Amino acid sequence: MIIVEDVHKRYKTEHGVGKWVLQGISLTIPPHLNVGLIGINGAGKSTLLRIIGGADYPTKGRVERRCRVSWPIGQGGLEGTLTGRQNAKFVCRVHGHQEDLSDRLAFIQDFSELRESFDEPVSTYSTGMRSRLQFSLSLAFDFDVYISDEVTAAGDASFRQKAAAAFRDMADRAGLIMVAHDEGTLKEFCQSGIWITEGNARWFDQIDDALKAYKESFAR
Repeated sequence: MIIVEDVHKRYKTEHGVGKWVLQGISLTIPPHLNVGLIGINGAGKSTLLRIIGGADYPTKGRVERRCRVSWPIGQGGLEGTLTGRQNAKFVCRVHGHQEDLSDRLAFIQDFSELRESFDEPVSTYSTGMRSRLQFSLSLAFDFDVYISDEVTAAGDASFRQKAAAAFRDMADRAGLIMVAHDEGTLKEFCQSGIWITEGNARWFDQIDDALKAYKESFAR
């Protein structure tokens, strides 16, 4: 369960303090539920997602996580001077997986399909190779809730197919909170929805109802 209580967020700009992105959002996300965040560009979807995941902090209010929450799938900083293996080792150790380190590393190397490049500096990787490593790292750990912000799998058609299958399996066995602009993706993976508009959030038990309210707002 994740509890979001009276969350406000605004950022500092070169002109001082900017406008409120989020204004007093309060909601409870039950366990084992897949939820889609819906809203126009700039509504604050990614901001709320980062705050829920702990990658950003509210200006006011709080988030209580009564479960293990992932970092955004397919994202995360990589140290360019380190090899793919060294980056993976660091992440594994941070998450307390020293005892099964070799198994985790074997999974990451195999899934990413980096082969010998796994032992080369990340700074030599193409954008696609970095994305494959980041995606594989996200899948190497068991979280109660995964968060996804417009996740895309780089690589050839076979890798994209494999990554999509892994993503579906992950969504079936754990909770998921995702941002996606594609309606089909939201319907495929999410049961419930959160519509963010004018800094506020409305909860919908059914993703179809959230999408309907979102689309109807343009007709007003």
